[in-house]
Amino acid sequence: MRNPSSLPNSPTLHGGGFTSPNRLRAHAAEEKAAELLADGELAALLAPSAERSEIERARQMFVNRNLKMPQVELLGFDMDYTLAIYHMRRIEQLSFEMTVERLIARGYPETIRTLTYDHQFGMRGLVVDKLNGNIIKMDRFGHVGRAYHGTEPLSTEERHREYKQEPIRLKNPQFACIDTLFALPEACLFAGVIQLFEASSHAVEYGKLYDDIRDAIDTVHRDNSLKARIREAMGHYIFKDPELGPSLHKLRSGGKKLFLLTNSLWDYTDAVMRHLLDGVVAEYPSWRNYFDVVVTGASKPSFFGLGSTFLEVDGTRADNIILGEANSLERWKVYQGGNLQAFERMTGYAGEKILYVGDHIFGDILKSKKASLWRTCMVVQEIEDEIRYTDSRREELSRLSDVEGARARLDDEVNQRKGQLNALERRLERAGELSEPGRSKSESERKRQKGELDKLRRALRQATEIADALEVDVEEGFNPYWGLMFKEGHENSRFGEQVEKYACLYTSRVSNFLHYSPMQYFRSPRDVMAHERSLATKRRADPPPPEGAEDPHASGRR
Repeated sequence: MRNPSSLPNSPTLHGGGFTSPNRLRAHAAEEKAAELLADGELAALLAPSAERSEIERARQMFVNRNLKMPQVELLGFDMDYTLAIYHMRRIEQLSFEMTVERLIARGYPETIRTLTYDHQFGMRGLVVDKLNGNIIKMDRFGHVGRAYHGTEPLSTEERHREYKQEPIRLKNPQFACIDTLFALPEACLFAGVIQLFEASSHAVEYGKLYDDIRDAIDTVHRDNSLKARIREAMGHYIFKDPELGPSLHKLRSGGKKLFLLTNSLWDYTDAVMRHLLDGVVAEYPSWRNYFDVVVTGASKPSFFGLGSTFLEVDGTRADNIILGEANSLERWKVYQGGNLQAFERMTGYAGEKILYVGDHIFGDILKSKKASLWRTCMVVQEIEDEIRYTDSRREELSRLSDVEGARARLDDEVNQRKGQLNALERRLERAGELSEPGRSKSESERKRQKGELDKLRRALRQATEIADALEVDVEEGFNPYWGLMFKEGHENSRFGEQVEKYACLYTSRVSNFLHYSPMQYFRSPRDVMAHERSLATKRRADPPPPEGAEDPHASGRR
């Protein structure tokens, strides 16, 4: 047991002190903590049971910021890629093919029809460099870890030459972000056309090419030609999650009101929602039974700014007929447009009483977070694949972590030994100051230290080679071009940083709410900075004390 007198008593440099006025109270809490954590009966009650099995990690809710669901009274949902989970490869292939046709109609050569869609080449969080014709992946600090020109990777030297001279400013029109799942085909098409044209010495104006692709994809969405194809085979393109209806029902049964806020217009929204929810739960014969407010054509992210006036839509028809301006938001009616301030005024809910669930880091999550106090939950359906993959490589990841730890220790030891050897060699250079026996002893010591240093250097090179090989294997096993979506090297990727910064919660699908109570208190883990992390690592690495001995880290245990 530690007591106040055992705390550090060395003088402090900056006025800090180690005396806690609540130390006695804390000591009592430590003893109670030991009893609580050692309670075998309590542990048995908390263990998974047939009634409440442990939630598969890929289907859990992940918490960046504490969120008390009892304080949330109104839950809102985006539709595309949120309530409606698209079969990604199928919808991307369709979008790719339709965009190619639009480009040919605009004068691009027929040869681009030979391009094939590679679903692994697109990933959320990538950035297109429209000036240089590159696609890059950055970590949270803006460091470019991977880059492709066409479908060929840039060498380390080329990457450093392009992106090490000055910081990348994403607000610069030179750069375009791939932040939505709908945008993934444009990265593959951009790279494919560059590769095709430059292989035949065809000059490429990179900025114009990207803008043409972007406009063609927008047109495919804007003129409803893509959505028309989806509606012809709804079951082929949209996954019908059997747990979606029960999840929404559970939230409503827990006293929550629900609203739909989507950029899709009424005709497409109604068709998709009918497919997903009509008749799934007996108490809800129509999908509209679930929602207290339905807003279509919301034009996010502008909805979270000035937006527009709310308009009422004729919900009895499928052709988006506007009935007039809306002065209130009522159940069983359909609306279009609007803005955040009017929404809060008309519903009577605002700020942290609202939780909004969406998939678009910019349009749904970032803008709502910056413009309001709404709480946010981001749907990242790709996380299921990444979690299941990393779980399957747990042994390799653990080995990589061990090797990286050994590499850090070796690096530190090499630097320490170099300093010692340099000091000894300087002493030998002043040979006149040493007696013959002293010089002989120092020479022998120098030889010993040099041998040990050479061994440490060889081990450091070996550890570095092993760590690099293991890291490449794990990363490229998930995606041969870009590695893990949430990571770039040792750091979180730009996308991972955005999710962590702006989403209170994130998860793979809306139906994961089914595994939690509507009264759940989602608690975020304690943030750990680098200097704190080293202490946590040390404590995990310390061997357990011998039986009967005191564990110095187990406060209150005797």
